[in-house]
This record gives sequence, structure tokens and C-alpha cells, in this order.
Amino acid sequence: MGQGIDIQTLDGTGLSIAIVATRWNAPVVEPMLAAARDELRTLGVSKVVVYRVPGAFELPFAANRLQRHCSAVIVLGAVIRGETPHFDFVAGECARGIMDLNLKDELATPVIFGVLTTNDLEQANQRADPLQHNKGAEVARAAVEMALCARSLGSFPHVHWEKP
Repeated sequence: MGQGIDIQTLDGTGLSIAIVATRWNAPVVEPMLAAARDELRTLGVSKVVVYRVPGAFELPFAANRLQRHCSAVIVLGAVIRGETPHFDFVAGECARGIMDLNLKDELATPVIFGVLTTNDLEQANQRADPLQHNKGAEVARAAVEMALCARSLGSFPHVHWEKP
């Protein structure tokens, strides 16, 4: 029997979740934002705040500022491949920035990566659509799970060790 969070009975009561969403590619990002908010509400999260930034490159900055004020941060955006290497720079640096935030210290608040990186607009729309892939709800569930995990791991010296 492992320790951890029971994902079948996630309960976000008492958690505060910040969402940072890009204005760039809004027709893709808005359905993810709506789905994330709905899922957080369903999971019992009553404290949600949404901040907007221009694009995916700015997400790590805003997440860094919010990280110390909430239980988890969700970043939402969409980087769609074009004809230039711009996609590679923006998508890669955004992902690296978010990973750096998650690893910056042992008490870091989880930052959940909800940035779609797709080859075309059709793929992005499919992943953002609540009736298809529903990435907004998926990252909201991940945020609650990881916030609860961080809370649990905060008491690490009190772990009940098991035999292998």
C-alpha cells in the first residue's frame, strides 16, 4: 500500500489556486480556462484567482510571483508551430521556466504546465475542447493533486516507512 493522494476522491477544500492564462491564442486558451475553473469548483476549491499575461514566454514570470501566495499555480497557454523557429524557443523556454519553478527549493508550490504545444490550430482546438481532450479540467485535477501532495510531503520527517 503506497502513500499519496487518492485521485478518486480529490478534495480541494481549503486550497487556493492561481491560474495564469495567456491572451495570445485566446480562442484556444479560453475553453481550457473555463474547464479548469469548472473542475476546480467541482473539486471544492473556493479560492481561485486568474491573471492574464501576453503570451507563453511570460507565464513563468507571473507564476513565480504567485507561487508563494497559493497552494498551486496553473499556467495555461497555446504555442502553435509556425513557419519559423519561434515555436521552439517559446515552447522550450516556457517549459524550462515552469520546471525551474517546480524545482527551485524543497518548499516550492507546484506549478502545473497547461500549455499546449501543437503542430497546428486543429490539434490545439481538439486538446482545448472540453468534449474531446479537456486539458483544462486535466490540469485543474493535477493542481489539486499536487497541492495535496505538497502538503503531505511537507511533513516528510513523519513518513510511515514501509517494507519493500
